[in-house]
Amino acid sequence: MKFRKRLRIESGLKEMDIAPLIDCLFLLLIFFMLTSNFIVMPGINVKLPKAVTSDAINANIVTIVITSEDIIYSEGKPVSLKDIEKYMRGLKVESVFIKADKDASIGAVVGVWDVCKKLGIEKIGIATTYED
Repeated sequence: MKFRKRLRIESGLKEMDIAPLIDCLFLLLIFFMLTSNFIVMPGINVKLPKAVTSDAINANIVTIVITSEDIIYSEGKPVSLKDIEKYMRGLKVESVFIKADKDASIGAVVGVWDVCKKLGIEKIGIATTYED
């Protein structure tokens, strides 16, 4: 009995070449690294107190920041209570948003609140973070 020899012809590659894939991934990585924003925005570090009844506010409001060292900032610049009063009189502000650090003294917050009431500002909010 004669057996036929069968020849198998394999088509294609047995192994996949991953070098082009790695090249593409590195190019994408470089692209995203170059286009991402690495600029650190300067700001005032304030740890807001937590509250269960916090609401999100989207309106354009004058924001006053009070740090844990009781330094008062308006538009990123340190100011005194008298300067805040002059600034708000010039703008004719209708609402104020106070971002006070949880370790700030209540005296500084009340001082800003008092200036706002003195100017006739009725809408005064205090920033908090939402607690679950």
